[in-house]
Amino acid sequence: MTRKDYDRLMPVDQLRIAMLSAHSCPVGKLGTKDTGGMSVYIRELACELGKLGHSVDIYTRVHDPNDREIYELGPNARLIHLKAGEDEEIHKLAVYSHLPDFVENLDIFRRSNNLRYDLIFSHYWLSGLAGMRLQRSWHVPHITMFHTLGAVKNAIRDRACAAPGEAEPALRIEAERELVRSCDRIIASTEAGREELVGYYGASPAKISVVPCGVNLEQFRPVDRAQARLRMAQDYPGECRLNGEKIALFVGRMDPLKGLDRLIEALPHLDDIARLRLVVIGGDEHNGGEIEQLRQLARDLNVQDAVDFLGLVKHERLPYYYSGADVCVVPSYYESFGLVALESLACGTPVLATDVGNHRQVIREAETGYVIADNDPSRIAEKLTLLLSRPDADESVGRAVRRTVANFGWPTIAEAISNDLRLVLANYAENQADVQA
Repeated sequence: MTRKDYDRLMPVDQLRIAMLSAHSCPVGKLGTKDTGGMSVYIRELACELGKLGHSVDIYTRVHDPNDREIYELGPNARLIHLKAGEDEEIHKLAVYSHLPDFVENLDIFRRSNNLRYDLIFSHYWLSGLAGMRLQRSWHVPHITMFHTLGAVKNAIRDRACAAPGEAEPALRIEAERELVRSCDRIIASTEAGREELVGYYGASPAKISVVPCGVNLEQFRPVDRAQARLRMAQDYPGECRLNGEKIALFVGRMDPLKGLDRLIEALPHLDDIARLRLVVIGGDEHNGGEIEQLRQLARDLNVQDAVDFLGLVKHERLPYYYSGADVCVVPSYYESFGLVALESLACGTPVLATDVGNHRQVIREAETGYVIADNDPSRIAEKLTLLLSRPDADESVGRAVRRTVANFGWPTIAEAISNDLRLVLANYAENQADVQA
């Protein structure tokens, strides 16, 4: 079968995709320990691929006894919960021992519902291992996206004086190396990610496609600042203190690699700390220890009155926070891409971010924010001062900032992914035909 013949038999609206997200639920609470940008990516991409006519089933494990088996996410896109270990949140490394059950129950569901998939698209190394096993029995191509790489995280921790977080286990490193060898295609979200795959794991550059992450431009759009701050006040316990202050916003999981401690350490370097609010979004009851350490850090630096920890905020409310803030700060040691920066810019709010992920490609220096070499507190404070000293932006400025990320809408990203999946499938069909000839 030639590629032309295969394209004729497989029109664009007929791909059947099994998407795997074993350890993290795409409809889980964003900002918790293992639910972040990857979950947003999977959910948004699946829904957009469904709008293109593809059929997408996302498989994840049951994280809560109240989880329904099937959630309809949109046209042709749904989420399916599978039994794999206890029906509760567990450490993601513990999911490894339950992968055989995950794979078995997935295939039982598939056969019981008379389903057949054209390809497997796995996310993160745990799901990649499940995808490897399913590929052997289904005889379909396997595409994977790592989102983060264990070897890169360890290298960053080795370089950072603070050595943030726990080292990634050898099990993960070896699994990622095996996935690089065995899968049919790797999706990386940045050119730097492609280089890391080649440098750390010896991946073939020809096997890697670079497709950036996207942003929901319908959801993330500028909101009038006064209205946005009124909405923000609804989430504040007790009296709200957002009248006239400058607001710096942090959105993310309570993970040492996110560098929130470095942002707090930057606050004493600012001249007018009395008029600043640092609003922190993220974390839940499972992060109580980490949040208390950050609160103590703020007390030690005598900036506790300037920092508000609001915990989890519903994803649909985030545009109010981005729009109500004067600047969004992403002080991470490591990001595979940097969705928070995209969301903030889509809401018309400038971003101060470290030079990780795709920040340098999405932030226009001195126009829509600044990209700094690292998260040194004095460096953060210097650029934060410049951004906070800007006059309040009007609607035209917000719209101009938003226009700079117009090409990152999910329809554009999904179209690129769709084309890549079709090419992988066509190449796989040709290779199978060559083997049988």
